[in-house]
Amino acid sequence: MSDFMYIDGQAIGPGYAPYVIAELSGNHNGEIERAFKIMEAAKKSGANAIKLQTYTSDTMTIDHDGPGFVVDLPLWKGRTLYDLYQEAHTPWDWHEALFSHAKKIGITIFSSPFDATAVDLLEKLGAPAYKVASFENIDIPLIKKISNTKKPLIISTGMASLEEIEDAVQAARDGGCEELCLLHCVSSYPASIEETNLANISRLREKFGVIVGLSDHSLGTVVPIAASAVGASVIEKHFTLSRDDGGVDSTFSLEPDEMRELVDRSREAAVAVGQVKFGPKPGELESLNYRRSLYVVEDVKAGEIFTPKNIRSIRPAHGLEPKYYEAILCKKASCDIKRGEPMTWNFVDRSEL
Repeated sequence: MSDFMYIDGQAIGPGYAPYVIAELSGNHNGEIERAFKIMEAAKKSGANAIKLQTYTSDTMTIDHDGPGFVVDLPLWKGRTLYDLYQEAHTPWDWHEALFSHAKKIGITIFSSPFDATAVDLLEKLGAPAYKVASFENIDIPLIKKISNTKKPLIISTGMASLEEIEDAVQAARDGGCEELCLLHCVSSYPASIEETNLANISRLREKFGVIVGLSDHSLGTVVPIAASAVGASVIEKHFTLSRDDGGVDSTFSLEPDEMRELVDRSREAAVAVGQVKFGPKPGELESLNYRRSLYVVEDVKAGEIFTPKNIRSIRPAHGLEPKYYEAILCKKASCDIKRGEPMTWNFVDRSEL
């Protein structure tokens, strides 16, 4: 597997700025013009891509209100799955227009397909990449179907055990996927910071040797910014024009000014990580002059003994390094020395060395 991948010509991976995906989801509220405005706001906010979800209520579930078909999650409690997906889905006959609008405004667009027919639709539209949602990361046939396109693939790992993630990764590789990214994810809505466990990001990278990132459902921008500082190369966040407008995902979605903050701060955090490098940095070179060093702090006569009273470790840094302090104590001065002189070996009687 590669250390980096490309989506629509954009390089993604360690050493590059985090790739920020604005998730449209159902925040269009059933209005294509609103979807267009969300895309435009995402572009203006600095997001790299807008992502859709390609399904219908019939490709997701069946119209049934029996046990298990009624949602028990807080945000959507009491609604049937079929009804919820009917409201939240992005109509398939919008897709061509959405792809066209993305091209017009200069933002990358791709989607999460939820069944084979959705993959076929997106292939016809020339989708540059695919995303497998957390709830589908156990759908091995779907992962293989997507991988057969040979397009870059992002898989969210929400709810998945390490064994289940291994199965998904193997399915992607078996299907021919060569550019793979795993997104650490907590599939609760909203997700709590306490359950975020960003330490999983480095574990996923070590275990699978792929690009890693975060699909975040927490409130605000703290978690994704922190993720950028621990190696997340991709950040996905639900996006809306205003939470006050409502919508199935609005509660845990970012508004435009928050998305701009996320984009800017996450990139700064990634830059701050930098590389392993010890020793003075270019910006520290002037500061070296103000480290501690050994100085003569009282007038000393030739032959006089150096003591804690007449030599000290002080700033600035023009004398001998403080590590020589004990080696100089009790030695004789080779000459007269004025107070304020930086200590050198020339001040020590050679017979004492």
